[in-house]
Amino acid sequence: MRTSSPERRSARSASADTGVESDEVFELAAEVFRVMSAPMRLKIISSLCNGEKNVTQLLEEISTTQPNMSQHLNTLYQAGVIGKRREGVQIFYRIINDRVVTLCRAVCTQIAIETDSQG
Repeated sequence: MRTSSPERRSARSASADTGVESDEVFELAAEVFRVMSAPMRLKIISSLCNGEKNVTQLLEEISTTQPNMSQHLNTLYQAGVIGKRREGVQIFYRIINDRVVTLCRAVCTQIAIETDSQG
């Protein structure tokens, strides 16, 4: 999910030309799903969709411990889903990968619709 290397771009264009997905495409997709596989990270993504927040603000919305929150934020940061900036002693987090947000919203919305229709 980081910036693509020339090799990754050529692998993508080659797979688009042939209509066959390369192993690399599936590996990158699996990485996106791995990052999004934790409910806590989905909650963080959802919260940050409403704007930039620091850890204290996130903890007011999401019930967890500060160390757990920091661990999930670090995973999202390392995966290139969120960015951060320092302001004094505070670190503010924001969404930087809109594709992950779009995917997250689509899946969660569909599940919510299906859950409502079953209940």
